[in-house]
Amino acid sequence: MKNCSRKFLKVLPLMAIVLLASCNKEDNANDLDEGSDITATELVASDEAELISEDIVGIAEDVYATDEITASAKSNYRSDYLPECVTVTTVVTETTKEKTIDFGDGCELPNGNVLSGVIKLSYAKDMEMASKTMSLSLEDFTFNAVAIVGSASIVRMRNNGEGNPESNASWNFNGTWPDGDTASFNGTRTREWIEGYGSGFWGDNVFLITGLGSYTGKLGSTLTKEVTTPLRREWSCRFIVSGVLEITRNDAVASLDFGDGSCDAKGTLTLPSGEETEILLRRFFNK
Repeated sequence: MKNCSRKFLKVLPLMAIVLLASCNKEDNANDLDEGSDITATELVASDEAELISEDIVGIAEDVYATDEITASAKSNYRSDYLPECVTVTTVVTETTKEKTIDFGDGCELPNGNVLSGVIKLSYAKDMEMASKTMSLSLEDFTFNAVAIVGSASIVRMRNNGEGNPESNASWNFNGTWPDGDTASFNGTRTREWIEGYGSGFWGDNVFLITGLGSYTGKLGSTLTKEVTTPLRREWSCRFIVSGVLEITRNDAVASLDFGDGSCDAKGTLTLPSGEETEILLRRFFNK
């Protein structure tokens, strides 16, 4: 195998991982311990699934926060995260608000992902409620050309007891890639909004994230990822800046430590063999 810093990971919201192809593609199959049951191919595919899940849920939470902050501030509020190519419409019934988030035939988000189709969101109209459940569904939806079906449920608390908004989300999605590959992926995650709430500027948002997710690919094998130390996500940085993620398949366990809080592309990967190596985190590496 080539000695070219071969163990690179891409870090995405919650639990996403992908091996950076800085070596030739034919080397990727051996990027992790050859004796382990965790393969590079699985990590790459499950990473994309985690990215899709987190972005879908995050968009819904951003749209909901606009209503929540406007109601509590008694003034008009608008987040600057969704670009102008996204159309958000609202239908109010006696008890609910029904949101349609329409990306049209293709709309690029600030993070570079291109979405099309519709996210539908429904929740109770009463914005004074301390906690409420949002129901999310998809309609003719694609994410970077991957067709996605499924649903999610998000329980939103205005105050988690620490003075911060918090969301507990669960989802169950299925994806079909342009080459015909399919996969199912589900998970749960808690996201505490610890900085930037109500500013309207996405770049100062900071979140603490915990959760558990699984990915089942076309061959039927399942990869599980769990946050063991909360991940700190600062939207002003391309990378998760701290926290620890555990990755498991069968009896093989690896872990990734994202560092001391610095905004840099470094992390420490511990392989199933116990070997530790410094790796480069690939979030938006190609941007």
